[in-house]
Amino acid sequence: MACNHPNVSQLCVAKVPFFNHLAIDEMVKIAEISKHHTYVKGDIIYQAWDPLEYLYIVHIGRVKIYQLFESGKEQVLRILEPGEFFGELALFTEKTLETYAEALEKTNICMIHRDKMQQLMKEYPTIALKILEQFSQRLDAADKLIGELSVKDVEARIASYLLDLMDKQQSTNIILPVTKRDLASYLGTTQETISRRMTKFQKQGIIKQEGHRKVSIFDVETLQAISLEEM
Repeated sequence: MACNHPNVSQLCVAKVPFFNHLAIDEMVKIAEISKHHTYVKGDIIYQAWDPLEYLYIVHIGRVKIYQLFESGKEQVLRILEPGEFFGELALFTEKTLETYAEALEKTNICMIHRDKMQQLMKEYPTIALKILEQFSQRLDAADKLIGELSVKDVEARIASYLLDLMDKQQSTNIILPVTKRDLASYLGTTQETISRRMTKFQKQGIIKQEGHRKVSIFDVETLQAISLEEM
């Protein structure tokens, strides 16, 4: 359904790197062509074989993008926070989806149809350039993860992930954005292994876990050294 709250939509598009350089009236124009949908935890936003038609922007909440194999195994590809986007291939190609998108909590999504986004990119070429910049960053992150899965052991991958979170959240007191089950899927291991390695780090005085999601990093240098170890 079309959004009836342009101010809310404006905040949504203003969070996205390839829109936030535009003037307010230009963002309002984009807000007027967007749709809003709200999902509760566990809702599937889209699934494999759905048509790829929209650019999705996370306004509030968090979204998990994953693949599901015939064996039932789930591979987490990305966890998206407010201001991040997905479904970007819709801007350049017409195909069906190969992944699933699931709301990890109550989540509000802005949706802009491919045709309208393509018109925007013609009208504002800087949007296309900034989208390509975001693509490059995602490719870099994907290449890094693939490299780590092939040459680093589980401890090194966990250490690297914690350091990346520290940089992203700009604090040594970090919040894990996902459950250990989803983190295990993302890092290519098991939930039990994640728990064991995190407990080991805690016993070594490198980190301290508080509850299920809070982690304080005490020894950044040791964590960096572990992150560089290869199998």
